[in-house]
Amino acid sequence: MEVIKLRDEFIKLGQALKAAGLVDSGVTAKEVIQNGEVTVNGEIDTRRGRKLYDGDVVTFLNQSIRIEQ
Repeated sequence: MEVIKLRDEFIKLGQALKAAGLVDSGVTAKEVIQNGEVTVNGEIDTRRGRKLYDGDVVTFLNQSIRIEQ
């Protein structure tokens, strides 16, 4: 599981996917999120601007990212 360290209080879902290298652009992030292909803490979330905080886990294509402070 890849870990993304927060620089601020939160990171947005689309930014986290890009930072982890799971998508190559913001456009791709928007598409996979809106298509329901991404889960946050085990639940599908279709909001690209969803704020992720310490402890959240994002999964896309069987790869997971943990958000840490």
